[in-house]
Formats: sequence, C-alpha cells, structure tokens
Amino acid sequence: MARALTLGNGSILVGIDHFGQVRDFYYPHVGLENHVGGHFVHRVGVFSPNPAVGGTGKLAWLSDPSWRVSVGSKEESLSSDIRAENRDLGVSLAANDLVYNEHNIFIRKVTVKNLQGVSRPIKIFFAHQFEITESHRAHTAYYDPAAHAIIHYRGRRVFLINAKLEGRGFDDYSTGVFDSEGKEGTHKDAEDGTLAKNPIEHGLADSVIGLSGDFGPGEEKTVYYWVAVGKTHDYVKRLNTMVEEKSPAHMIKTTEDYWRAWINRQNFNFHGLTPEVVALFKKSLFIIRAHTDHGGAIIASSDSSMMQQGGKDNYCYMWHRDGAFSSMALDRAGDFTVCQRFFEFSNAVIGEEGYFLHKYSPDRSLGSSWHGWVDKITHEPRLPIQEDETALTIIALWRHYELTKDLEFIELLYNSLIRRAADFMVSYRDEKTGLPLPSNDLWEENFGTHTFTAASVYGALSAASHFAELLGKTKSQTRFTETARQIKEAILAHLYDETGGYFCKSLGDKTVDASSALGIFAFGVLPIDDLRLIRAMKKTEEDLTVKTSIGGIARYQGDQYYRSNAGLPGNPWIVTTLWLAEYLIVAAENDRDLDRARSIFSWVVSRADRSGALPEQVHPFTGVPLSASPLVWSHAAFVHAIVSYLDRLETLGICKARDQLNNF
Repeated sequence: MARALTLGNGSILVGIDHFGQVRDFYYPHVGLENHVGGHFVHRVGVFSPNPAVGGTGKLAWLSDPSWRVSVGSKEESLSSDIRAENRDLGVSLAANDLVYNEHNIFIRKVTVKNLQGVSRPIKIFFAHQFEITESHRAHTAYYDPAAHAIIHYRGRRVFLINAKLEGRGFDDYSTGVFDSEGKEGTHKDAEDGTLAKNPIEHGLADSVIGLSGDFGPGEEKTVYYWVAVGKTHDYVKRLNTMVEEKSPAHMIKTTEDYWRAWINRQNFNFHGLTPEVVALFKKSLFIIRAHTDHGGAIIASSDSSMMQQGGKDNYCYMWHRDGAFSSMALDRAGDFTVCQRFFEFSNAVIGEEGYFLHKYSPDRSLGSSWHGWVDKITHEPRLPIQEDETALTIIALWRHYELTKDLEFIELLYNSLIRRAADFMVSYRDEKTGLPLPSNDLWEENFGTHTFTAASVYGALSAASHFAELLGKTKSQTRFTETARQIKEAILAHLYDETGGYFCKSLGDKTVDASSALGIFAFGVLPIDDLRLIRAMKKTEEDLTVKTSIGGIARYQGDQYYRSNAGLPGNPWIVTTLWLAEYLIVAAENDRDLDRARSIFSWVVSRADRSGALPEQVHPFTGVPLSASPLVWSHAAFVHAIVSYLDRLETLGICKARDQLNNF
C-alpha cells in the first residue's frame, strides 16, 4: 500500500497509510532503520456500546470497512488532516499529526465526537507493533508507572508512548507478543473493550493503551498522543516530561508556525496558477523536505511497501540522480542549507576515482545494487555506475552557487568533489567517438553510451569549467572546456538521427526516449531555438504521448516496467510529463504560450491523492498510482517546473517571480 502521508524533521520520518495508521517509523536517519517495517502497523480504534444496536459493545480499528477515512495534509504545514467517520459506532475522528521540529517526538491530536443523540462511554485505543532495529528478536515492552507510559526498546533504540484524554492519562494498557507463539497480537485483547494490563513482555513485543471518556450527545473530546524516541531510557523520559510541561497543543502550534514560515519565505507570485496547483507546489516541498535526512541524504521514497527488483529491496536510499534533481528544486525554493548538506554528503562519499556508485544509505554507507562489476555475457570488467549521477551532482552544485554565491563553500569542495569528478569525466571517454564510455542509463536498465548521460557530462564539465575560472584554475578550465566541446560535437555526430529528426536513446539503440531530448536542452547542448532540438521535442511528444483518457508522457517506446498495454509506448510518468512542461516554458514567448504548461500542472494535480502524494507513474486507463508513492523525484520535478514557470513570467516581463516583502 502506497503511503498517503509522510511526516518528519530530518531524524524521524513517519509514514501514514490511507487508513490514518502509522506504517513506517524511521529513526535515527530518514530512510534508515524502519522500526515498524512497513508490514506491521500502529492501529487506532474506537470501542463503544451503541444504543442503535442494543447497547452491544463493538471495537473497530480504522482499517475496518465500517470506517470512512480520508487522509490529507494541512495547508502550509508538514502535518496531517485526517477525517474518519463510523456510522455503525456513531463516532467521528479528526486527527492532526506531525513530528515536532525541535526534538524527536511524533504527536497526534485526535478529536473524538459522539454522533449519537444520547450520552454514552467511548474508548479510544492505540496499538503498537514494532520491529525495532528491523529485527524480530530481543524486544521489550513494559509499563513504566513513574512516567505513566509504555516503553518499547531494543538496545539503543527506545520508544516512549503516552497519551491524555482531556488532560487525563490513559486508563488501560497491556503488553504482549504478536506474530509469534501462535498469537496475532495484543490488539485482539481490546475487542471486548478491556485490556489485561500485562506489565511487561519480551520477544516480538507489542502494546495497546486505552483512554475512556463519557460523551454527551454530540460532544467532542480531545486526545493528545505522542511517541518520543531516543537512544536511552532517561532521554525519552526527559522528552516525555517536556511534552507534559510545554503541552502537546503548544508543540503542535509552534511546529506548524515553523513550517508556515518555511514554506512562505520566498514569497512567490503565483500568477496564472490555480489554487490547487499552488497547494500541490507547497505540499511537494514539504514531501521533499520530509525525505531529507539531517546528514544530507535525500532518499527516493519512504514507501517501504514498494519492493524493488522482485521484492529484494525498497526505495529508501539516496540515488545521486534523484538527490541532484531534488537539490535543484529545494535550492530554487530557497532552502540553501539543506542543499549544502546534500553536497557535503556527496563530498564525503565520492570515490577516489571521481565517481559515485549506484546508491547510498543515509548513514553514507554503500547501498544495495544490481549494477554488476563485470559484463554478464563477456565477463569483462566494467564500472557499475550511472555516470549521469556524478554529472548531475556537479550541475546541481553550479546552480547552487549561482543562487547563493557562496564562494567559500565552493572552494572547500573544489579539489575533493568538483575537480575529482571532472577529471574522471574527462578521462572516462571513448577515444574513437569522443563520447563517454558506457555506463548504466538513468532508468537503471541498460548499459551503454546514452544521450542523456552524454548531455549531462557535457553540462557537468561546462559547470566545472566555470568553477575553475572562478578559482583561477586556468589549466583545468581549459581542459574542462575543451572536453565539453568535444563531447557536444560527438553527441551531434553520433547520437542525432538526421532522418528521424530526434536524438537516439543510445549508441546502437534508436529508441525514442524522453530523457534524450530533455538532456539536450536542460544541460545546454543546444539552444532552445535550434531546429534539431525543436524536431526532437516534437517527435518525443508525438511518439511518447499516452493516447488514452489519462494522457501523459511515457519514458520511452516499449517500456516494460509495470506495463499495462502492449499498444502503448509505456505508462505515463510524472517526471517525463513535467519535462515536456519545462521545455514549453523555456520556449514560450508570451503568456498564451504558457497555457500548455499550465494544463500539464493541472494534469499533475489530478494524479495526486488528497494529501498531495505523487507516484512514480500511473495506470494509463485508470490513473491509479503505480510503483512507489510518494516518489520524491516526481515532487522535485513539479517544484522545479513551477519555479521555471514563475521565472519565465519575469523574463517575459509579465510579472515578478517573487512579490516584494512588506516593509514595516
């Protein structure tokens, strides 16, 4: 199940499913150590005698079909807006969840309403299944009477759970085991409305707490629930005391105030954009930010239910491809500090030879991979890299400098990151063609010499030349400039099909691929008015448009990934469709020319769920999300395209991209 919502603060990331239940709880890194695992769940349920059914008590967890649940996000805040109603129980819930921005605490405010016209007791339960440190062994869950809290721990991972209903602590609890010893879990103990109060359990341990209240006709009461996480018992108890002293209501308010200030600091002028597009732009920024670790990694997706490569792994890694695109989006939205941490991460992990490997974990260790070090057929050695990842990072760093003018930061990274990567790209070339030597493509499917990769290397070496010029590195500047020129000539000589009027996917593969034309204009190989680029973009759109009621642009002809229909080029992807918008924006000469880009923005909005989460791709006939959701790359592409649109408005003299701030 795709994640409806992700919440975080750079150390914690919480994934919430479409029932409003916690499915992922990452700590101490965003994307590393999922202590719920995606396959377990933190349930929320309600128990009450219902006069409409003779007073019989009934418990319904939010995943029960009797609930109607809608999971959304609050406007201008990295927090949830969850609504649930159960007519059988005569109860509704409204939840506002967030991760506290200052400390590692997940907080839920749940408003419980009695929909019946009579007074009656209602009890709300919170049930917890942990897979601490992603292990099934040696867990402990216990009730701590001094803190009046439930604590789960394994080694140096400690979770404290507490809740209050109208200022009163929980009045029922129990611990137990689940998914082992023939036991389904302690949540079954709640079905009669009363828990066994078992004070401690170990193994694969779970817990449930209950809070009871008497509700008048139509009356609402508020539950505040929180999970504090840290490395020691003393620390989480101090966090618990802090929550009680500050109050959860105060912490929710200050966190929402922080995110409201964060999202509005650029004061964009959203001329010509619908409120729905503006809302998704802001939600996209929050989603990217939630997937950014305090150590600099920007993971591809926190959707742990999305298993890659036949169930072998998930998307909780940093690809420098996705990270670079996300960094460029955040930079253009004004979050320079987060982007700086991304480049510091990159500086730390780049190899001595000057390239990045496939992907990395947020703790800077090497991620899993399917890129082999030898050819499967010839068994000849080869580098298991996507060279575009190295190139894109240097391009993103140059664009970071253009916005920040932070020369001291560039000087710190020049020898260890910029020059090292550029020297590699200069040397990693075919002597005959002048093109980069083969590597894996950006789609991670084929090994060869690809147009997108070659274009990105051209863009990166051009950027490296600019860096060298800034710092007075004359010899390097000359070498980088000359190599970039040679690569550009080689691209036009070997990868452009004059007869077809498009850029091939790669040497020896004349497939039309959306990334080929994108690379040519995005990295400056050809200017926007060059006839070859105009022809290539036209053919890309003609051949890759998904001609169904859903529409959108496929990755390339014959794409088999999640393929739905052999008569289509592939499924519509969010990023490829937004690449077309980027081209239309750059090519626009007046406001009317921007109408098609605005229509693509509306198309993207129609593909998002209520919380704003965008998938990787959608089904060509139903539009339902396919693959990971949310996919950070999709959100980064949307943010980047929107800012490109706003900047184009300013270039065309229509209006300023950013409104002037008020003077007080």
